[in-house]
Amino acid sequence: MESNQEMLEHGSFAKLAFRLGLPTIVIMLVMVIYNMADTFFIGQTQDPGKLAAVSLCAPIFTMLSGIGTLLGSGGCTAISIALGRRDTKQIKAYTSICCAGSLLLGAAFSAVIIAMISPVSALLGAGPDTMAYTRSYLGIIAGGAPIILFNNVFTNIIRADGAARESMMANAIGTITNILLDAVFILIFSWGVAGAAIATVIGNAAGSLYLLWYIRKKQTAFSLSPKDIILKKEIILPLITLGLPLACSTLLISCSGMISNRFLISYGSIPLAAQGISGKIGMLISMTAMGICMGFQPAVSFNYGRGNKKRLYELIKKIGILTVAVGSILTTICFLFRIPLISLFIKNSEVTGYAETMILAPLITGPFTGLYQLCQTFLQSTGKASYATFAALLDKGILYIPMLFIMKSVFGLYGIVFSSAVTFIFSLSVSTFLCLKWNKSISHTPTASSSEPALKKRLYA
Repeated sequence: MESNQEMLEHGSFAKLAFRLGLPTIVIMLVMVIYNMADTFFIGQTQDPGKLAAVSLCAPIFTMLSGIGTLLGSGGCTAISIALGRRDTKQIKAYTSICCAGSLLLGAAFSAVIIAMISPVSALLGAGPDTMAYTRSYLGIIAGGAPIILFNNVFTNIIRADGAARESMMANAIGTITNILLDAVFILIFSWGVAGAAIATVIGNAAGSLYLLWYIRKKQTAFSLSPKDIILKKEIILPLITLGLPLACSTLLISCSGMISNRFLISYGSIPLAAQGISGKIGMLISMTAMGICMGFQPAVSFNYGRGNKKRLYELIKKIGILTVAVGSILTTICFLFRIPLISLFIKNSEVTGYAETMILAPLITGPFTGLYQLCQTFLQSTGKASYATFAALLDKGILYIPMLFIMKSVFGLYGIVFSSAVTFIFSLSVSTFLCLKWNKSISHTPTASSSEPALKKRLYA
């Protein structure tokens, strides 16, 4: 762990990019493939109804990820700052709380969704042609919620001290397992959407087993034991507030996704299936940008905790340049090869026709997606949870949901599709302003190393 901390504090940007950024980008791309797997294999059935059902269930899976992000992202940031202060007791408290929290929240999520599966399916927009498929997929995913949550939480947490390669390995194990089982369950056993859901749960279980092995054998600073739980304000509050920005963002993605899907399904299952495909392709850009920012987050948090502002600002500047460059390259590739990419999922000409236009929405903002994510990362990593949360909520709810209604009423189907691009422009502008305002504040306050009370005050802000 000491060598990892040395890298966070003194390693070159290229070394950090290779050790932290690249593995986390791979993790995000693996997650994209993970998300694409069900859509791809269900698409091979050439049934738009099944494909639409998987898209309808996406907001619930996103909601589950949001709960995991609350503990995973918050835990990763809090642990990184604690590592900068060399506070071993807090590190053990954070990890043990995250372990218990993921299992308990997962069990509660499972109980609620299974008990209300029909009303929830209807709320998601399932109709006569998609209800049975939606119930089947949703019930199995809900049953595996504790496993999915644990995997989601600790894949993030083990990155806190720079163990990005191990986090990548956990994701890779889960994804490969999922893809292999998707092929077997859907193409060979013909289990359809149920097979896709079962493969997803087993894939998460495989990743969780690796994480358990790594934590118990390789990461002795972490703890999964209930005896290390400390239920005190100074432990719980930073954990929650630091995880709120990404968690709220993810949960609002779920809510806005439900609204968007209900709007789209009113035009039929074909436009919804097309939007599901174009959204998955757009994830190649957004998840890569998120991977860059999440990869460097431990270094940003660590140096903020150390009080090394010069290195902090140097990292932020270079991360911003990197996200724009990578985003521009990926946007160009996705635009040039959009037709063959869409055709990989389904051969239905109607679905393909809609998707060719819908895919332009994420491509418009593609080069700058990373800057918006970087704004949230900077605010979160430096302890300004209130600003970070507000910035996250802008694009996923505060601005997006009203814009969704306005664009639908004015432009109809394609207004729904392009409302996200319009919202993004406003969200990035406001988030940039918040970062500049907060940067001015921390430039004139004591560093974390010189003022422990000042740090705690900012963590609760």
